[in-house]
Amino acid sequence: MTSNRVVGASPPADLWAAARAAQAQAHCPYSNYAVGAAIRTASGAIYAGCNVENASYPEGTCAEAGAIAAMVLDGEREIAEVVVITGGPTPGTPCGGCRQRLREFTGPDAVIYATTVDGAQLAVTMADLLPASFGPEFLAH
Repeated sequence: MTSNRVVGASPPADLWAAARAAQAQAHCPYSNYAVGAAIRTASGAIYAGCNVENASYPEGTCAEAGAIAAMVLDGEREIAEVVVITGGPTPGTPCGGCRQRLREFTGPDAVIYATTVDGAQLAVTMADLLPASFGPEFLAH
């Protein structure tokens, strides 16, 4: 299997800024791990979300899920690129559940940028982030 890592790619400034602004609103009193996500749709619209933790730990939501929900609410259905920003020293990639959520609305070549506040970054395609994935095209319509 070949890697689809996007070498030398940097997140678009407007998308990074939207993810950073969302991260600043994160509700994470238990983990103190603030995450912001911003997605750009095929139409060029940007939607952002932040993680929202809950005292009942499994009831929290991820930043990517919030951004996707806002996108769907607005009638959009196709993600072109994603920026996820965390505060740790290493870029945090989307969790397994969010990889599948993103896959629902992206093609294999969509770029996912995992970044940190301090500038560390990793850029991969959706196919690299979730290889051999299951998507809507596998279901009979």
